[in-house]
Amino acid sequence: MRHAEALARAGGADRAAYAFTPVPDGFESALDYIARALTDQAAGRSLPFALISTADERVIGSTRFLELDYWRGPLTWPPLPGMPHGDPLTSVPDAAEIGNTWIAGDARGTGINTEAKYLMLRHAFEAWGVRRITMRADARNTRSRIAIERLGASCEGVRRAHSRGLDGAVRDTAFYSILDEEWPTVRDIIELRLSTPRQVRVPQDLLPA
Repeated sequence: MRHAEALARAGGADRAAYAFTPVPDGFESALDYIARALTDQAAGRSLPFALISTADERVIGSTRFLELDYWRGPLTWPPLPGMPHGDPLTSVPDAAEIGNTWIAGDARGTGINTEAKYLMLRHAFEAWGVRRITMRADARNTRSRIAIERLGASCEGVRRAHSRGLDGAVRDTAFYSILDEEWPTVRDIIELRLSTPRQVRVPQDLLPA
């Protein structure tokens, strides 16, 4: 919640760029946005972050792990996706999605998004030991799709008439994934692109040893 005011400022600029992603608009909207994210975290469904530029300690957006899926514990049928076995706050997922990412307009193109994805992917594959990371985008969102593809993720296809878009239209969704056996190659691709000092701060206890 301490990031609410800063997230409101970051989301208040260049609103036209947020046609496909929910972004808080104003302080009260930011409080609600964070509260919903923390509710999902408490249930073991997501792990949200504020994106912070280390150059000036400025909050410039948000991202999260979501659609956490757990395959350990007793086998149930039908399966209950997103339901951890045991304590939701300590259970380790076997698959996850990275999404709900948005960045302030003046921080785009700085490499911050690439480094944030790198840190999250490292944590997912090297600390959690997940089997798969999913990423997806509104099929119309060319900017996001290019960014995902540049990470080295594989396109699994476009699911037609998949859901309702932020603009109310029925949207197609492009799905991408990275598997655990692909991570070393993807990691090399991303590390080649990261030629500047880190621009994102994450809690030290979430970084692999």
